[in-house]
Amino acid sequence: MAVLYKHWYDSPIGKLWLVSNEVAVKGIWFEGQRYFATGYDWNAIRVGEPEVVVILKRWLDAYFSGDIVEGHMLDIEPAGTAFQQRVWQVLQTIPYGKTMSYADIAEHVWPDSSRRSPRAIGGAVGKNPLALVIPCHRVVGHNGAITGYAAGVEKKIWLLAHEQHCVQS
Repeated sequence: MAVLYKHWYDSPIGKLWLVSNEVAVKGIWFEGQRYFATGYDWNAIRVGEPEVVVILKRWLDAYFSGDIVEGHMLDIEPAGTAFQQRVWQVLQTIPYGKTMSYADIAEHVWPDSSRRSPRAIGGAVGKNPLALVIPCHRVVGHNGAITGYAAGVEKKIWLLAHEQHCVQS
């Protein structure tokens, strides 16, 4: 089993915890968020900063300093079910500064089905282990309403406003 490392990042809206192995990012969570480090033995993870975390921190610096960061060049390995992985792939297609509804994501996940479940999509979105890199904060209700966010709605509002400000500048 690969050694896991944890490191923190102080963002303008709270501490982020970063988990990786030597080659890939496994988790990015705001401290205290729902589903924090789910599936990991937090005390068994070593404190460390492998090169992949150095690269991630540069990406986070760019994001929070207002650079428009489309996508990422990180190796990521989010742990989840096949369904969650599919939803998270769709989330990565949402452009910086834009949003997508749960229903729109359901159409991407089940394109040939009349049976779509925005609620199931919401469950997968909420368990996203890679905050910001997999931009679950860009998911809104069908009418554009700001809905739940595992790290708190106030952080989601800040992130969306930050991206809108950067796009308009």
